[in-house]
Amino acid sequence: MLRNKEAVIFDMDGSLVDSMWVWKDIDIEYLGRFGLAIPDDLQQKIEGMSFTETAVYFKERFALPDSIEQIKADWNRMAWDSYRTRVMLKPGARGLLDYCRENGIKLGIATSNSRQIVDMVLEERGISGYFDCIMTSCEAKKGKPAPDIYLLTACQLEVEPHKCLVFEDIVFGIQAGKSAGMEVCAVEDAYSSYQWEEKKRLADYHIHDFTEIEEVGRKIRIKTGNHREKRN
Repeated sequence: MLRNKEAVIFDMDGSLVDSMWVWKDIDIEYLGRFGLAIPDDLQQKIEGMSFTETAVYFKERFALPDSIEQIKADWNRMAWDSYRTRVMLKPGARGLLDYCRENGIKLGIATSNSRQIVDMVLEERGISGYFDCIMTSCEAKKGKPAPDIYLLTACQLEVEPHKCLVFEDIVFGIQAGKSAGMEVCAVEDAYSSYQWEEKKRLADYHIHDFTEIEEVGRKIRIKTGNHREKRN
């Protein structure tokens, strides 16, 4: 899947890092402050929205008294410690980043999360220096499934869309990448497990984690010595 690719673009939450569980906990706690329970359809309604679009949706649907900026600031504070100490890279992710950097493949992030959280988690996991471009959906005109954020990221990377490979964990994200004219690899994530068959149908490739990518798996085997010589 990396053949003839000049750039790899990651969605962050659920794709590059294992973090989707954080937001369910935040939604429960945040709405609980107003005496509200999470509606069953909440995740489906907000999926793919930018950080700002989600705050607008919450304010309008739940008639919240706080401003949009206050809602986003509260969410950032609530998420900060979990992202800093408990959110980790998906298995094999660092190996893929190393491979891309060693082979001249540009790296980008296209995320619906806030800029503050993105910058912090990349710094905490020691990978901030890998990326040539980081874009949030708030910087694009529309959130996913619109292609805007992926087209904007490709433009910033100075790579044509058809030469980009996207890693995504949700259906709307896969649709966004495909609409941008890019190849997309679906990444399995427990939070969107109910979408797995649809994700596989829509994407060009699918993986459970990044160790399944041939180049990454080879690097891991060589590093650990867990390989066998082929017989002639």
